Amino acid sequence: QSQLVESGGGLVQPGGSLRLSCVFSADILDYYAIGWFHQAPGKEREGVSCISSSEGDAKYADSVKGRFTVSRDNAKNTVYLQMNSLKPEDSCIYYCASDYTGLAGLDPNHYDTWGQGTQVTVSS
Repeated sequence: QSQLVESGGGLVQPGGSLRLSCVFSADILDYYAIGWFHQAPGKEREGVSCISSSEGDAKYADSVKGRFTVSRDNAKNTVYLQMNSLKPEDSCIYYCASDYTGLAGLDPNHYDTWGQGTQVTVSS
């Protein structure tokens, strides 16, 4: 059964950095798109970034452009989200998910398999 496992969350001061990792199971193939999403309490899940297949086509939400970078290492079955210049409003649970169509995008409804999430807290 397909699985994704996030790690790397934690507490960081404003302006700091974190790198999230999403390890996916071997049945999630190279052409699957992988997305990163976040969800704050009482709010809907929102797309942060996504990366499609081994070609590395990436997309970002406007709120994170220039601060976050997504990358993919298919040999390690891992997608990374490097988060720099973190702000208190980035505090959320972050999830990764896979899209078997490979189309990618920031709409969570396009994704079919989800990880359990990792908490990011940005606070002084």
